[in-house]
Amino acid sequence: MKHLQKLGRALMQAVAVMPVAALLMGIGYAIDPTGWGANSPVAAFFIQAGAAVLDNLGIIFAVAVAYGLSKDKDGAAALSGLVGFFVVTALLNTDTVAQLRHVAAEEIPASLGFGAMNNKNVFVGILVGILASWIYNRFHDKKLPDALAFFSGRRMVPILTSLFSILLAGILYFIWPVVYSGLVTFGQAILKMGPLGAGIYAFFNRLLIPTGLHHALNSVFWFDLVGINDIPNFLNGAKSIADGVATPGVTGMYQAGFFPIMMFGLPGAALAMYHTAKENRKKVAYSLLLAGSVASFATGVTEPLEFAFMFLAPVLYLVHAVLTGISVFLAATFQWIAGFGFSAGAIDMALSSQNPLAVKWYMLLVQGVVFFAVYYFIFRFAIQAFNLKTPGREDEIDENEGQVLDASTTDFGRMAAQILQGLGGKDNIESLDHCVTRLRVVVKDNLPVSEAQIKQAGISGIIRPSQKAVQVIVGPQVQFVHDELLKLL
Repeated sequence: MKHLQKLGRALMQAVAVMPVAALLMGIGYAIDPTGWGANSPVAAFFIQAGAAVLDNLGIIFAVAVAYGLSKDKDGAAALSGLVGFFVVTALLNTDTVAQLRHVAAEEIPASLGFGAMNNKNVFVGILVGILASWIYNRFHDKKLPDALAFFSGRRMVPILTSLFSILLAGILYFIWPVVYSGLVTFGQAILKMGPLGAGIYAFFNRLLIPTGLHHALNSVFWFDLVGINDIPNFLNGAKSIADGVATPGVTGMYQAGFFPIMMFGLPGAALAMYHTAKENRKKVAYSLLLAGSVASFATGVTEPLEFAFMFLAPVLYLVHAVLTGISVFLAATFQWIAGFGFSAGAIDMALSSQNPLAVKWYMLLVQGVVFFAVYYFIFRFAIQAFNLKTPGREDEIDENEGQVLDASTTDFGRMAAQILQGLGGKDNIESLDHCVTRLRVVVKDNLPVSEAQIKQAGISGIIRPSQKAVQVIVGPQVQFVHDELLKLL
């Protein structure tokens, strides 16, 4: 689980690039919504710039994973991921496989999946990134004899990666067709279920959030792993329609139903949690829930809110997962479609509204208002009926432990100091990193860790995935807290 969580964090390096593609394409479609740049060179400029990201997602994932999993985040690891990706895809594309088999390229069955060995292949990008990072972590500090000293250390890593990538390509030559057909079968099984399958996917998407493994599930439905490719096909808009790979009302159904949840449902839950908080704790709950609601509504970053009640009231989180599945199912059923490049927030909705694949996107706002009420009343009833320990209703913190910081504070130095104190001080820190919303810490000794003290920093929640691993849910501002912690360390 520790390694899988590290992979999930590394994947976010690549996912963070997606908003750039969404922004560029959104501008292009706003300028020329019907011609996809045919009527405007300026629109074509922006759309092609966005497509440059989408058409090379495999490369981006290979570089991001190799970099993200390397010990010291060195560029040599990223370069190795790039080299490895080129080697594997060059050896396993249809033309090369045809040469190996001494047949014409047309005779290689499409069902074997070698046609998917291109720059869009996220699966291969992840595999190569893992391989490159392993090689980097193992060999980046090794020395060679003086005659070969120039190739020692980090210079040796890309060379070794290229050699190991040949071995990986040899293995994939035999197992890729099996893996590909299995993924296609799974994806098609869900695809054949139509809106119901979309709802089932969304339900498991939320359930996997605590582990960070939802990115692996997303890659099946959002990218070109098995041919669904929901996000890039949606963002490519008119081009996808012209190429016959997208259908209005269908493409985007694995994204659309998230908008009512992230923009309205979770803020409705936040309001219910605020109204049911203890009077002497409402101020602290207000700042935490308001900050989380703004992030969820505007950008679709939901972790600050979800982690605020995920472990305090897991039954509510299960309800949230079910409601998310229902929302995605309803949006797909009625063909109310909008898509996103990053997440289902207001910014992405505004950008996608000009996309020709956006169908009755405004109805998602109506659906959102309904889900705001549903979330509010279900959460309020459940919290009061079962006395659930949501934010503002937790057991009282010992006042002698220090002052509780406001969750909306921008004094990241104070937050970092409070978190560090709760982690047992700088001498207890073995490693420190962060992803989009979480600090990921490994401590030397778990006994000095005080969750009560950490929570006083105004954070959203804490996860203890293992005895010495501590994940502190800070929110979108996590980088600044991380930087302040580094100064203290």
